[in-house]
Parts: sequence; C-alpha cells; structure tokens
Amino acid sequence: MRLIPRLATQAWRLASLCLLAPALAWAQPVFPGASWSKPDAPAPSGWSAEKLKLADDYADSLRSDAYLVIHRGVLVHAYGDIAKPMNLASVRKSVLSVLYGMQVDRGAIDLDQSLASLEITDKGGLSEVEQAATVRQLLQARSGVYHEAAYETPEAKKRRPERGSHAPGSSWYYNNWDFNTLGTIFQRRTGRDVFQALKTDLAEPLQFEDFRYPQDTKFEHERSSDHPAYLMFLSARDLARVGLLLSRDGLWNGRQLVSSAWLRESIRSYSSISGGGGYGYMWWVPGQAFRPWRLAGAREQLALADGNGGQFMLVDRARDIVLVHRVDNSRLWYRRNAVDVGQFAVLAERVLAAAPMVAGATDTGAAAK
Repeated sequence: MRLIPRLATQAWRLASLCLLAPALAWAQPVFPGASWSKPDAPAPSGWSAEKLKLADDYADSLRSDAYLVIHRGVLVHAYGDIAKPMNLASVRKSVLSVLYGMQVDRGAIDLDQSLASLEITDKGGLSEVEQAATVRQLLQARSGVYHEAAYETPEAKKRRPERGSHAPGSSWYYNNWDFNTLGTIFQRRTGRDVFQALKTDLAEPLQFEDFRYPQDTKFEHERSSDHPAYLMFLSARDLARVGLLLSRDGLWNGRQLVSSAWLRESIRSYSSISGGGGYGYMWWVPGQAFRPWRLAGAREQLALADGNGGQFMLVDRARDIVLVHRVDNSRLWYRRNAVDVGQFAVLAERVLAAAPMVAGATDTGAAAK
C-alpha cells in the first residue's frame, strides 16, 4: 500500500526536475564560440522589439555607425556594421587595463614600482619627484607627470597642468602620458608589446572574429615623447567579447583568464569626476547620466570604456549586459558625427527600457560580490 504514495512522490520529483531542466540550462553561462549566438526571435527572452526600435531611431538621429547589445552571452540586438574594425580611440586604455591585470596576476608587473626603479624617463628628462610616481598611479591617471604626450587632442593639450604642479598621487588628470607610458612599461616587463599580448591573451582565447594582426594595430609616435600611443582597431562584436569577459569576472569557458580580484579593483573609483562619476584603472565609473542602470546594493556593477568621437562600451555586471557603440572615426567628416557621453547615456537608457524585467541583480549574483 505504501508503493503508490512512493511512486507518486517519485513521479512528482521527476516532473519537477523536467520543469526545472530548461531553467537550469538557461541559467548556465553562455559564451560565444566562433560567432555570437543569436536569438531565434526578434525580441528574445522578454526584450521589447518595439522599444529597441526606439533605440534604433535615436541611433539614426546620432548617425551612429554601429551598436549592439549582448545579454547573458547572446547577441540580442545589432544595429549597423558591427563587423568592421574601427579605431577604439581611448577605449584602447580599458583593453590595456585587462591585459595589465593578466600580467599582474602572473607577477610580471608590480604596481608599486616607481618610474625611477623601472628606469622610465622621457625627452628632456623627468624630475626626481616625477620619477617617484608608481605604475598604480599611472593606471589611475594620478601620476603628476605632465610631460607632452603622443596622440593628445588639442583640448587635452590646453588643459594639461603645468609640470610640477601636483605631486604623484595627489590629483587626477586624464593624462595620455600616463597611458602611453604604461605601454612602454608593459613591453619592458613582459618582453612583448601591447599588440602581441592583445593577440595571444585576448583575441585568441576570446575568438575575435574580425581582428587581423598586425594590420589592426598601430603605434603612433610623436617627437614630443619617447612613449608612443598604441592604436587598436576592433569591431563592435569583438570589443563586446572583452566586455563579456569583464561581466563574467574574468572567466571564459571554464578558464580564468584574468582574476576577478583585478577586475573589481580596476573598475573601482579612485577619483571623483564631474557628473558624479569616477575613474579606476583606465575604466570610467559611470555617473549620474547612467543612474537608471544602477541597482541598489550592487558593488562594482557598472564600468564604462569611453573613446573620443563616440566609441563606448558599457558593462553591466549585475544584469550581464554589454552595450557597445561605435562611430567610424576613419572618415574625415567623423568629427561632425561625434557622439558624446551624454548622448550615449540616452541611447543606453532606451536600450535598458527594452530589457526584460527579469534582467535584475539576481541574474548573475554580481550584486552580492
């Protein structure tokens, strides 16, 4: 007589597992292979096709060249030419931040070494105070070294403080000298230049689709400095893989490519920036313009890579969403089409409005990190 209740209980458990199986499979992290997984429907997993169309209309008004949305490792929406490699501009710095983390994890780079101990100088020399700046302070754009730098915009040259006006670590200034010199330090400490590391440490394991080495890389040398800028040309869909690596705490298909500790450290704010934002290790911490994206209690949730002219990548680690926006800055007229961070924030808000309600902090557990 006890057999029937036991069978009924077992049948209920089996039925429950069958119902849970799709949810459990869906909960497993998805990573792209040779190409991005695409949804079967125009508006997958609760995304609103109608509201994504409103985002497209706004991108049209900006004359954007491309943008895409990745959610839980799936390409849920694409606009424009997401396969064309374009100059990342200053987004290159956020990519280098990830590469730096890999080398710090391996013990090849010590963030607390000074420029003097690394024998780093520049044309005309650096003062003793300037040479006391550390690698960490360069990553934070707080070196206090206001030497001329390669690949500076005219606006940056006008804003550059006077040499010796701030001691290392005492003040934040978005400083191309810091970022370019980090490229030189990277090569000296690892024996490989930034582009070789981009190929072997990111492009190959993440399976970039459009990156061509060395064609899509270029060192920009100028007479003003010994330290060249390192230009990277990536497509929107390849850049999104870097964003997904950040969203997934450095884990990629079972491999820990860069430590979660580094990523959290690098997207933490060390300087307050106008607009309520902050600056980490060559990553921006989004300010008030991105307030609709913020989730209560979620630490190290949002990170922004920002490049001149309209190159942006917003990574929401709590919702596991990556949003990439591109403007083709190889065109002579691109400056008339430049998209600023405020306009990108409006586009991002429209994208968020199209996202499913379930895309909350509990999706990936990032809010509890």
